[in-house]
Formats: sequence, C-alpha cells, structure tokens
Amino acid sequence: MWDARVTRLAGKQFNRISRGQLAALGMSEKSIARGVESGRLVIVGEGVFALAPVLAYDDRGKWMGATLTAPGSRLSLGWAGFAWGCWYRPSGLITVTRPGSGGPRRLSGVLAYRSTTVAAESTELNGIPITTVERTLLDLSRYASDAALARGVRDAVRERTTLSALAAFVLERSKRRGARRMLGVLNRYSGLPIDRARSGSEVRALELLRDAKRPMPGLNVKIAGEEADLSWPAIKLIVEIDGGPWHQDVGEDARKQAAWREAGWTVRRIPSDDVYDRRQQFLALCPTNVPR
Repeated sequence: MWDARVTRLAGKQFNRISRGQLAALGMSEKSIARGVESGRLVIVGEGVFALAPVLAYDDRGKWMGATLTAPGSRLSLGWAGFAWGCWYRPSGLITVTRPGSGGPRRLSGVLAYRSTTVAAESTELNGIPITTVERTLLDLSRYASDAALARGVRDAVRERTTLSALAAFVLERSKRRGARRMLGVLNRYSGLPIDRARSGSEVRALELLRDAKRPMPGLNVKIAGEEADLSWPAIKLIVEIDGGPWHQDVGEDARKQAAWREAGWTVRRIPSDDVYDRRQQFLALCPTNVPR
C-alpha cells in the first residue's frame, strides 16, 4: 500500500522524498531501512531518498532533494540564479537558505545558509521552493563580479521580472550587503527598454549607444511584417545583431532582409560577440544623428 503513495509523492517532487514525508505516510524506521536494503529506496542526501533508478543528470531532482534536507529550505544563491535562467551554472555544492541565523554549514552535498527573512522572500519554481528572482540577485550581489551581476540583471529582466520590481525590492532593503552595488547596476539600465530585448547583446547595444550619445533605436519593432533588432525609422536603417537563439536560421534571416530591402530599408549586420568586444565596429554601423 505504501508503495503507491510513496511513488505518487516522489513523482510530484522529481523523484525525491524526505524521511519525514515517509514517516507521515506511515512508514516506520524499519520499513525505510528495508527499502534501502532492497534497493528500492536510494539515499541521496541527509534524510532524503529517491526511488530507484536514480538519474545521474537530473538538476531538478537534486534541487528538490536539497530543499528537503530540512524544513523551510529554499534553493538559493547561484543555483537559484541558474534555475531562474539568469546566472551561469555553479560548480560547487547546491546552495539552500533556511529560516534562522548563523553562518553557512556544509551538510551532505548541500551548503546551507540561514536567514530570518527568507520565508517572506521565496516562491516556487516548478514546485521547487526557491528564493524569488529579486532576492536571488540581491544575495548574489555580495559576491559576483560587476559583469556577472549586470548580465544577471539583464537576463532576469528579459525573462522573469522588471527593472521597477527589482529596484523596489532593493530599495526596501537598502541596508543589506550588496544593495548599493545592485542599485548601481539598475541605474545603468534605467530608461532603457530592456524588457523588450531578446538577448543580452541587444541590451549591451543600447548601453553603448546611450553612452556614446547616439540616437536611440526602436528595439524589436516590426518592419515590413518582420521584427528587426535595432531600427531608426527616420533614416530607414536596420542593424541586426547575429548570434544566439534568435538568429540560428540563416534562411529566415535572408528572407527578412530581402523584405526590408524591398521596403526601402538599409540593413547592416554584426556578430553578437562584436557588440561586446569591438565597440567601435558596432558604433560605426549606427547613425551619429538622425533628422527630427
């Protein structure tokens, strides 16, 4: 009888289940031990089990397992940023944050932090308890490089939140470590339509144009029925930034370019890496002024 209930609950938790949950389903310590001895239950963390077989590469299972190691644990810091899609993949232990105080502790493959505010600054992502994207970035601002933090903000705003939501969150917590750095990064993007950006290179392009005091373009505006990366309607100029998931179809890019040229637009193209590494080459493609 317990097998069906255990399987059902573990299935909802990416094949992870805690000792406490097993006990709540009526399993005694002896029953759990027999499950481990038989190979049906596999120990994957402190007080956390999986049902055999266990996938070797299963991020969501590992994240869920880490949050089941103690009540109130949330995926946090770099692993939360990675889960939200706004951070690089960490190489160390999975990080969680739990209610309480005190320094971090390493426990069976998990690095556990404590915080008195984490409960109010958490949510769920696909059922996995996790710090909100705003809390995650503020936490990471204490350790990350300026470049990594700026990229994290760009990607978070494109996918998960808004500049105003991030700013409001940080301003309410202005005394926390990293808040000043976060506000500095947010100020860099103030007034830029980065919520319309499809890639980090587009956001970087807007930064370069603003810093160089160049005319600001339309971003991802439809022209002749096709969406253009950067466009200046007054002079009928389009600059396409090639690279990333939005420019993998060469045939589609050629079709769009033909449509724009037929409509009388000039089209210039630049690899996305050049926007980061060859600033002057990018700016040379863009207008210095446009008629009003």
